[in-house]
Amino acid sequence: MNFYIVDVFAETKYTGNQLAVFSGSEVANLSDEEMLQIAREINYSETTFILSSEQRNCGYDVRIFTPAQELPFAGHPTLGTAYIIQREIIQSLVEKVVLNLAVGQIPVSWKDNVLWMRQNVPTFAAKHQVESLAEVLNLEVTDIDTKFPIQEVSTGIAFIIVPLKTLAALKKAKVNLDKYYQFIQTAKATEILIFCPETYKDIDDLSVRMFAPYLGITEDPATGSANGCLAGYLAEYNYFNQSKIDIRVEQGYEINRPSLLLLQAEKKTEEIEVFVGGNVVMVAQGKFVS
Repeated sequence: MNFYIVDVFAETKYTGNQLAVFSGSEVANLSDEEMLQIAREINYSETTFILSSEQRNCGYDVRIFTPAQELPFAGHPTLGTAYIIQREIIQSLVEKVVLNLAVGQIPVSWKDNVLWMRQNVPTFAAKHQVESLAEVLNLEVTDIDTKFPIQEVSTGIAFIIVPLKTLAALKKAKVNLDKYYQFIQTAKATEILIFCPETYKDIDDLSVRMFAPYLGITEDPATGSANGCLAGYLAEYNYFNQSKIDIRVEQGYEINRPSLLLLQAEKKTEEIEVFVGGNVVMVAQGKFVS
């Protein structure tokens, strides 16, 4: 099988979020267990498998695995896989590539060398108590910005969005695993995104972190799906005093994988439109021994 390693939401090589992409005729013959074993061997937050070089319903069939399980959708694997499809399968410049994922078709388009994916319309679910998340994150209640709710939001995968006041609070957050596993027994979402309006770089608008111990991801350096949920949340609650956003978000600094995600969202009459963008950098390619 062919494999490719790319850095997604990266401004330079060896930053952003790592992704392994597998392609070739052998991929379609892999069992679910074999795909999971390969994802565990690679041990990135996600690994993707392009099932065929031929389109179906104008899109390419793709499956996404963490080291622990298959996912119906994830952001950086969507962008990184679209990049490989354009570069290695189509082998010509195109305006758009559509991925057939378990959540449905996700289009990825190119604009000024940035890849943009339109995510599903965000849905808003349970809100949670400040005290509960403070315990889970080893934070003080006063670290959390109570002007906005702690809420589960999904564009395909649900995340618990937690607004913080300062970068200092964001930096010191650390998941208390005992409290975390107690908490997710009654929550539908298992992944947590925290964010604050203070940033490492003056040019950026927000700084975020994402934790997903249940999926085998201690901390993710760049999470497109979570940031899509964040974009919907920001528009829903007029975080920047408007229902339309176009911002830069930094992630991964605390784990030495600085990343840049571009978020656009607009709250319209009946739904919120969400786009997440970023750059992809090729790092390596080769053959996986079968």
